Amino acid sequence: MKRWISFLGHLVIIVVLTSFGKNVVNPEVEVMALPEISRVSENVLVAYPKLELQYRPYAENTVFLKKGFQGFKEAIAFKESQGNYSAVNTLGYLGKYQFGANTLKLLGVYDTNEFLNDPILQENIFELNVSRNKWILRRDIKRFAGKRINGITISESGIVAAAHLAGAGNVKKYLRSYGKTDFSDAYGSTVAYYMKRFLGYDVSSVKPIHNPRI
Repeated sequence: MKRWISFLGHLVIIVVLTSFGKNVVNPEVEVMALPEISRVSENVLVAYPKLELQYRPYAENTVFLKKGFQGFKEAIAFKESQGNYSAVNTLGYLGKYQFGANTLKLLGVYDTNEFLNDPILQENIFELNVSRNKWILRRDIKRFAGKRINGITISESGIVAAAHLAGAGNVKKYLRSYGKTDFSDAYGSTVAYYMKRFLGYDVSSVKPIHNPRI
């Protein structure tokens, strides 16, 4: 009798363990079919320009860009237009990086429609403008980088970003007044804000150039 009880006990244990093993190793997954009404059966308009699909070399890898120059570019672009090459804001600033027509003329671009429809041109113009601002602000970068103004650490990338927002002249005024003279655009962004937001990127790969043109 004791042997039967022992045998049955072992049998029950084996059955229970086998049952658990099946549930863990081969879980059942219910596959849900997409309802017919939710399926796309024709081309649809997307909520962003087709240019975004044609030329987005860095945006897909933004998480890996960290603090290099490409990361700096994409951070500026996201702040300015959310990376939209076709963007035109209420003040008439154009493209992924939101350039004004006068700045474009300084860099050799006179056809704004061509500019809006040429992503590669927009990327090149951004880099040229960084070179131009670094040249204009070269002494200020050397003098102020690493210092603190109004609790914000000044960096080369912060200075370059602020110049993109406000122009090199207004950045000089901010730095040389030690933050007493600031600039705010129509949307409330200031030199100080850009100095803080774009602190610490490595933009050393772009060299200062006097009067660069496309």
